[in-house]
This record gives sequence, structure tokens and C-alpha cells, in this order.
Amino acid sequence: MKRIASLVFATTAMIAASGPALAQTKLKWAHVYETSEPYHRWSVWAGDEIKKRTNGKYEVQVFPASSLGKETDINQGLQLGTVDMIISGLSFAARSFPRIGVGYYPFTFRDGNHLVAWSKSAAFRELADGYESKTGVHITSMTYYGARHTSSNRPFTDCAGMRNLKIRVPDVPAYMATPRACGANPAPIAFAEVYLALQNGTVEAQENPLPTIEAKKFYEVQKHIILTGHIVDAVATQVAPHIWKKLSADEKRIFTEVTLEAAARGTDEILKREVELVDEFRKKGLTVTQVDRSGFQQAVLKAVPMESLGYQKADWDKIQAIR
Repeated sequence: MKRIASLVFATTAMIAASGPALAQTKLKWAHVYETSEPYHRWSVWAGDEIKKRTNGKYEVQVFPASSLGKETDINQGLQLGTVDMIISGLSFAARSFPRIGVGYYPFTFRDGNHLVAWSKSAAFRELADGYESKTGVHITSMTYYGARHTSSNRPFTDCAGMRNLKIRVPDVPAYMATPRACGANPAPIAFAEVYLALQNGTVEAQENPLPTIEAKKFYEVQKHIILTGHIVDAVATQVAPHIWKKLSADEKRIFTEVTLEAAARGTDEILKREVELVDEFRKKGLTVTQVDRSGFQQAVLKAVPMESLGYQKADWDKIQAIR
């Protein structure tokens, strides 16, 4: 009996000792992109790496393609506690902290490399810290999303050619700036509903980077791609306050390092794919048109001053100073 009691005690002690090591926190990581896109693939990779580097403490499940809600919903979910991590454009963060949306002012960035340099700068970290102070949401990394171009069933070559064009844009003032300045009719249809809206003629056009036009198959229901490049875009990996505040310093380092690496890999893929897609879309029978962007830019500067969108010129000037 003593031997049995000793074995029971020893087994119980081992279970008790190992209990904390077995404790696991499951995290929901949400985004609106397709499983074929780099944002999803590298999010899944990052989730696996976080689990590995935290010895299984955190298990991350990635929910793609608006499966946990539209972009507005998942941004709100960070505050409500319904999601733990997201990838989303900073235009939604700008609803709480307008200054962080300055990069969405049309024609702010020269190209993708300019945006990436800004995302690694002290000027960007100042804005990210301001957003965190306001909301508690922590931005760990930025992934290049691409230069936003216009696809349309009606061709145009200048700003005036957009007059009365029914175009889908995200429900964010900065995205509407160029279409409105050119006299188009922007319609803020949810991202998941854009293909059907183009197919049934609810709208004639939409604007997104070339890799997104490919992933969402918009090219199937559009005839023309106009390389307006009006906004050079990125998406931010964000951690909800109810998670970030509980992480240890070492865990915060792991989350940051992993998501930075995922962002860098995704960025490289997008930069490469943008170049390839111009020819590929032409081979699919679409017309791809270069335009003089200066006319579009002048129209925006006149019709939609950056201050009217809540941006500060001092922040914009810091971006222009980055080389």
C-alpha cells in the first residue's frame, strides 16, 4: 500500500508540476484576403512560428477571406475582444487616430520601397505609438500591399475621363479622394461583395493593387486596367490590447520578430508580382494603360486638401524627406 501511495503521490506531483507548461492560449488572427495571397500564407507561417518559439504556449488560428467579418468588423473586434490579431489597412486605424492615415493621402509615396522605408522609420513609430496610446492596439509590422490602380469597363486616360464613373472604393474618405476629385461616383461596397457588384453592373470599376485584382479575379469582369497608382498601400499586423498587455517582454519580442519576418517575405512577393502582372493581364485580353498622374494629383490637391482628411502636413513632410 505504501508503494502504491508513493506512486500516486509522485504521479500527482508530476502532473501538478507540468500543468503550467501545458497551458495554452488560442489566438484568432483575422483578415479579409484570399488563402492564395501572401498575406494569408505568411500569417499562417507566423502563427506556426509563434507557437514554436513560445514552446506551444500560443496557438494561432488564421481566419481568411472575411470569415470573421468585414474589415470594419475585425478592426472593431480588436477592442471587443472577438479577435486577437488582424491584418488590415491603416485607413481603419485612422478612424480612431487620424494622423496615422497620412500615407493614404493620394500620391504621397514615390513607390513601394519608399513606403517600406517609412514603415521602418522613427516617424512611423511615432504615429504607431500615438495609435496605441489612443486604442491600446499594438502594430508589430507593415506589409506592402501594392500601388492601387483602377480597373474599369470604361476606358479613360486622364482625370476628366473618370467623370460619372461608378467605382467601388473602401468606405474611407482617403480612398474616395481621387474619384471624387475627378468627378466619379464612388460606392463603398464591402470587399467581399466587389466581384458580384462588378459582374452585375452595380458598379463599373474598382481600385486595388494588381495582385489583389488577380487574387479576387476582378480581371474576369473588367476590360481595362488604368495604372493610376493613386495610393501606395500597406497593411498592418496588429495585436489586440487584451493580448499585448499580457505578453511578457520576451513574448512581445517573439511576436514582433516573427511578424516582421513574415511582412518582409510578403512584401518581396508583392513587389515581384506587380511587375509580372502587367504583361499577364495583357495576355488575358485586358488593355493596360499608363497615365500621366500629375493631372490626377493636381485635382486632388485642389479638391481635397490633406487637412480636410485629418492629416497633418508635418507628418506628410517627414515622409517626403525619406530617401
